[in-house]
This record gives sequence, structure tokens and C-alpha cells, in this order.
Amino acid sequence: MTAAKTARYVAGAVAALLLFILLTIAFIPRQAILDALNRGLAEQGLSLSAISFGKALPLGLRGTGWSLSSTRGPLLTLDRASVRLQLVPLLRGIIAVTIEGATGSGRISATATSAASGTLRMDIQGLSLEQIPFFTTVAGVRAAGIVNCQAEVSGLRGRGSGFVKLDARGVDLRGIKLGETPLPDAAYQTVQGMLRIRGGTGSVESFTLQGEGLYVRLKGDIVPGSSLPDSPLALTMELMPKPDFLERQKFVFLLLAKYLDTPGHYQIPLKGTLGKPLME
Repeated sequence: MTAAKTARYVAGAVAALLLFILLTIAFIPRQAILDALNRGLAEQGLSLSAISFGKALPLGLRGTGWSLSSTRGPLLTLDRASVRLQLVPLLRGIIAVTIEGATGSGRISATATSAASGTLRMDIQGLSLEQIPFFTTVAGVRAAGIVNCQAEVSGLRGRGSGFVKLDARGVDLRGIKLGETPLPDAAYQTVQGMLRIRGGTGSVESFTLQGEGLYVRLKGDIVPGSSLPDSPLALTMELMPKPDFLERQKFVFLLLAKYLDTPGHYQIPLKGTLGKPLME
């Protein structure tokens, strides 16, 4: 057999395989695809739903009114989004899912694969904190501002490595409580953070909130748990209020008096879990 004939046979076999896959996909109920996605999310204590959705060829879903939730309530809603399974990696035995979504002026794109015990790449641009229900439904916080975030993580099901980078502008946070203790209500011009993941442990290399009257800094580690919300915290939060800001929220700072380290500097150990942080 000549090389040209061999190439034609191989090309025909690949085309037939792809046609078979596409025909098979065409008869998979869309609810079955969503159920398969939710089985994967269940490992992290999460679930995905949509107001209306249909198939996105070659293998995926697209729709409106998407909601990502935990057992404590909605975490993120998207006006519209698509979730697709990539065919080429699938032929190599690798599951790769791409997600594209939008809500208001914000955009989200992400790719997750089963390679290297699970990898994730995510990019968030221009997302309004007011459109993230987690703050009100789970944390009980009123939040405003625009956030950008990038993440690259490998080894999600083991000793992961990578980073999560955060940048936000015009942030306003009110009603924050750790346990029963309130934190100061404040507006911040900039919020910047970098979480570096090594050996499965997330280390906060830098996380700062810069406001006119209050400067906040976080440092420490987040240890992997059975799910993301159950990950234990070993963090320290520093509050550095200016005198006039401290005077305006005197009652809150009286409740924090035991954490006063030096004049104008509060150092608060944070324990508990990522889903339920507590002051030590």
C-alpha cells in the first residue's frame, strides 16, 4: 500500500470516528450533560444550574441565568454562558472543559482539564462585586466595586501549584463580621492580592486594601481541605486606621481592642475555614 493510500485510510478512519462521536453527542440529553458537570463540581461542594439552556456543538451547553452555588447559597450568577467539552483532548483521553460567560459588563473565561491531576486557567475582567451574590447570601456583606482576577493552578486533586492574582478598584465593603465581631465599614481605592500555591498549600504573598482612612493587609496560609469552603485558615489580618477614621467607628475598634498591637495597629489572627473564617 502506498503512503498516499495509507494517509487516505487514516484520514477516513479519523473522519468516521469524529462523525460517530458527533452523532452520539446529538442524542445525549442536555440534562445528562449538566448532570455530568455537576458530578465533577460536587467534589468541591458546588452545583451549577440555569434558567434556560440548550446544547452547544460539538459537545456542551449554552444558556442564560446560570448560577454556581454551594450548600450555603448562590456564589456567582451569569447572564449568559457556555460550557464546552473539547474534542481533540478527548481523543487523547484528556477531559478539557472551556467556560465563557458574561454578566453586566464583566467577562469570565476558564479552562479546566483532567491532565496533571486537574488544571485550571481562569480570567475575570470587569466583574462588578454587586453581581456576585456570594457576598450577600453567604457572607452577609454589602459589596461594590470592579474586580479583575487571573488564576493558573495545576494538581487540583493533589499537591497543587500555581497562583491566583486579584486586582480591584473602587471597592466598598460594609457589614463584614467574623463570627459575631464586626469589622469596620470602609471604601478602598485599590485592592490587590497574590495567592501562591505550592505543595497544595496557598500562601498569601500579598493582599492589601488601600483606603483613605484604613489600610488592611492579610498574610498567612490556606491549607487544602476536603472541599474549597472547608479549607482551614492560618492567616493574620492587620488593620491600620487613621485617627479620624478610628474616631468615626470608635465602637467597632473598641470591640477589637484586645487585638491592638501598637498605637494605630491591630493584628488579628484568623482561623476557621475559607467558608467560615473566625477570629482566634
